[in-house]
Amino acid sequence: MSGINAMLEESVVSNSDTPDVSTFVDLTQHEIQALKTRYNLADAHTHQRQSGSQDKIVLQLPEIWYEAEENQQAYFEERFIDAFFRLHKQPTARAMKKTWLSYSASVSTMVAGMYLQQREMSVGLIEPCFDNLVDLLRHMEVPLAPLPEEWLHNPSEIYANLQQLDTDALYLVDPNNPTGTSLLKDGLEGFKEVVRYCKDHNKLLMMDFCFASFALADKNIGRVDIYKLLEESGVTYMALEDTGKTWPVQDAKAAMLTVSEDIKEEVYNIQTAVLLNVSPFVLNMLTRYVEDSIEDDFGSVRDVIIQNRSAAIEAMEGTILEYIEPVVKTSVAWFRIKDENLTATELQAKLFEREVYVLPGTYFFWNQPEKGERFIRIALARRPEIFAFAMRHMREALLSHGK
Repeated sequence: MSGINAMLEESVVSNSDTPDVSTFVDLTQHEIQALKTRYNLADAHTHQRQSGSQDKIVLQLPEIWYEAEENQQAYFEERFIDAFFRLHKQPTARAMKKTWLSYSASVSTMVAGMYLQQREMSVGLIEPCFDNLVDLLRHMEVPLAPLPEEWLHNPSEIYANLQQLDTDALYLVDPNNPTGTSLLKDGLEGFKEVVRYCKDHNKLLMMDFCFASFALADKNIGRVDIYKLLEESGVTYMALEDTGKTWPVQDAKAAMLTVSEDIKEEVYNIQTAVLLNVSPFVLNMLTRYVEDSIEDDFGSVRDVIIQNRSAAIEAMEGTILEYIEPVVKTSVAWFRIKDENLTATELQAKLFEREVYVLPGTYFFWNQPEKGERFIRIALARRPEIFAFAMRHMREALLSHGK
């Protein structure tokens, strides 16, 4: 038995430990179960192996540790933020020096949610989206209204579409998870329309850029200086960035929150109530990964995703799943179920029997979960050899459907 096969055999959960996944209340509970499953295609965290240059960073971890003991916290924060925005081609954000760090995007979202709660503000939240955004805001009793993603598809219709909302803030994810849609598909035109609407109607614009590294890695999209547009427009905004979906660093990550000047003091007071600092060791290590991606033009991140995406598309060819082409090719793939008599919930259960764990679309469509029954999401940031095994098992399960 090969090393990979042996590892996969050892990871099998016995049938007696198999839970009823239909009782799970959110995507994270599904992802926790997927971590115990042989073929975990659920969470979008990075589970691929190190590239050659990243292996060298791992070998330097003792040096990185001791270096973190020798300098001030501010040194590592400034160096990390500088490198991150340099990689992401955001010179305005890099120069502003008003970005605050936290351990995860969820923590930064909590800070943003606390601001909304204190101001008793309502939010128009993009649908579909990852459901922890919904849950975090609801736990803080922030009123939510759905903002259908299709409202943002045509730049000439965005402004009129947004006028149908009656909320104090807009919350967008760009590129969106799970669909890969982006306002940047037409350059800045769509983004400018959203900003214009928010400015005209005194709305807070909240932007989640946690998957933006894949726009940067996509030669057909890239990133423009978003913060320049935000600052020059005078719009009130919050912008979240994250490293968690980009580099294979065992979930040692950092998130960033940047806000407009008019709310800076209020949000900072919430930020400091939540968190003192992010580990200087983690920041020092992450800076090495960022610099590595600058050096290899994102090759170590992009190449694995491209390979696994191609494998998934090929494996699903001729099955009941149809690949939905995204605007930005992120680290997840979105598939439509062509069989109208089969739901995503049923398909997920069927695949789970084969020890392949995918996410049903129901939770992403947080306001209309029935719409999500037509879709599933597959995570791509995996070791290609193991991903190929998963695709084989998945294809076999799909081809046996209806027999």
